[in-house]
Amino acid sequence: MLTRALDDVELSIINTNYCLEAGLNPKEDALIIENDQSPYVNILVSRSDSKNSHAIQKLAKALTSENGREFIEEPYDGAVVPAF
Repeated sequence: MLTRALDDVELSIINTNYCLEAGLNPKEDALIIENDQSPYVNILVSRSDSKNSHAIQKLAKALTSENGREFIEEPYDGAVVPAF
């Protein structure tokens, strides 16, 4: 709803995914945008008894690989920032 109210407010704080869905370009339309040092980045977590499992380790490696970085950056033209 925040993206629809932009004409009626002075300022709005909107998550990147909602900006993208509304056709906004966060890199061009935002006054401020979070970077890879944001305290609100998404992180991979698991139960302590699973953290060393092959599946979790494989997923962690894939998520933090160069292919993973490209998967995050390319479709969003840098509006979504990998934090690794």
